[in-house]
Amino acid sequence: MSALQADTRPLAKRTISDMARRGRAVRIAKYALPVLGLMLLTSIAVWPEISRQIERNRATWRRLGMLADTGGEIKSPVYRGFDNQNQPYLVSAEAAVHTGVDRYDLRAPRGDLTMHNGTWLQIRSKKGVYIQHADQLDLSKDVTLYRADGTLLQTEAATMDMHKGVATSSLYTHAEGPFGTLDAEGFTLVDKGGIVQFHGPAKLVLNDVHQ
Repeated sequence: MSALQADTRPLAKRTISDMARRGRAVRIAKYALPVLGLMLLTSIAVWPEISRQIERNRATWRRLGMLADTGGEIKSPVYRGFDNQNQPYLVSAEAAVHTGVDRYDLRAPRGDLTMHNGTWLQIRSKKGVYIQHADQLDLSKDVTLYRADGTLLQTEAATMDMHKGVATSSLYTHAEGPFGTLDAEGFTLVDKGGIVQFHGPAKLVLNDVHQ
């Protein structure tokens, strides 16, 4: 006696039942497949624009670490945005505390900006405050600004507008680079470091170009 059990239903009943199931499946597929296809085509068409809007207009703090158990401290926060020339910029820190509407107190903050020609500018310090809605990074204590050509500026406090690529300080500033060294009573930097104006009185020592 075989271990397999045959279907004892009459052939006609089996055939009618199978055809009914197939008919229902065909009717469902007839309506569902066009709808799914339309949804897929629509998502493909609009997704690039959604992605751009998310990145440019709704950039938010990205928590790369875990919230601390005390104080609500955010570990290794990163904020990505776009400046007025649609070039990306980055604000990061060792840690941040949300202290008000769009305000974050930062430990070891850093701002990075890039230009169309690939040059870059970086500003960092030991302490800082980031005002998100204004794209403003206020830095204090050992502020250091680096430019791609090797120019370095050091001061005790500065403010950077990340959206406009403008930085300023009214405190003593020491600068050095390929040109030599300069000591001034502050500086104003525009176009992401393309132009730097130093506030006087200032002392400039030029490098010997024949060295």
